[in-house]
Amino acid sequence: MYQPRSPYGRSPYGAAYAPGPAVSVPGLLGQVLGITGVGFLITACAAYLFRGVPYGVGMIASIGGLVLLFVMQAVRNNPPVALLLFYAFTFIEGIGLAPVITYYANLSGPEVVVNAAATTGFGMLVLGGVAFVFSVDWRRFAGIAFAALIALLIVGLISAFTHWVHPTTFSWLILGVFTLLTLVDFSRIRAGGDGATPVELAIAIYLDAINIFLALLRIFSRSRD
Repeated sequence: MYQPRSPYGRSPYGAAYAPGPAVSVPGLLGQVLGITGVGFLITACAAYLFRGVPYGVGMIASIGGLVLLFVMQAVRNNPPVALLLFYAFTFIEGIGLAPVITYYANLSGPEVVVNAAATTGFGMLVLGGVAFVFSVDWRRFAGIAFAALIALLIVGLISAFTHWVHPTTFSWLILGVFTLLTLVDFSRIRAGGDGATPVELAIAIYLDAINIFLALLRIFSRSRD
C-alpha cells in the first residue's frame, strides 16, 4: 500500500517533544537534506542490487524497516547511533522497494521509474520552497494530515478485500495526503525542528518522498495502460 510513517512528530506543533536549544534554520535544513539525500542514494543502490528478490523477501525487509523506526526512537538521544540506524533503515527500505520497482519497470518500462523519481524530486523541491517562502504555517494542519493518514489506512485495508476504491484513485489520495504531510514536515524544519533531531526530521522527509514516489509510480504506470 504505502510505507509506514515514522513514529516521530505526529503531534501538532511538536507537542510531543521537549523544548530544544535554539538552532540555525538554514543549518538545520542543510543537515536534514544532506542526511536525506545520502539515504536516498543508499535506497537506490539497494533497490538496484536486490532487484531480483521475490516479494516475500521485500515484505520481510519492510517489516524489518518498521522495527528499525521504533529502535531509532529509543536511541534519539544518541545522534551517531541514530544516524547509523537511519542509513541501515534506508538500505533495508531499498530491498523492500526492489520488487515493486522491478514490477513496474517490467510492466511499463524503466522510464516510468525514472519519471516517477524525477517528479518526486522536483515535487519535494517545490513543496520545500512553498513551506519556506510563504508565511503559511502548515503545522496547524498536522492533526488533519494525521487523521487523513489514518483514514487512508482504513480505506486501504477495506479496499484490499472489497476493491471499494479504484487503485488509481487510491494512489491520488496517497499523493494528496503525503503532499500535506510534506508541507507540515518542512514547516517543522522552518520553525527550528519543534525539538526533533535532524535524523528524526530526515526520517519524516524521507518517508514522505518514498510514499509520493510510490503513488506517482502507480499513477504513471496505469496512465500507460
